[in-house]
Amino acid sequence: MVFMKACTQCRLIVNEASECPNCHSQTLTEKFMGTLVVVDPEKSEIGKKLEIKVPGRYAIKLQQK
Repeated sequence: MVFMKACTQCRLIVNEASECPNCHSQTLTEKFMGTLVVVDPEKSEIGKKLEIKVPGRYAIKLQQK
């Protein structure tokens, strides 16, 4: 079974990783809600508002502990 985790710094969702490939943070969580897929960050209005620079799948909300 593949466990998806979201980076608590940039919210990028990764599969079975111990470090975020985007910001290199090691603080990942399995507790997130909703996903946002950004294909072209330069043309995406939502991507611009969220300051997303790298295409990928992002968590919308991280749950508090």
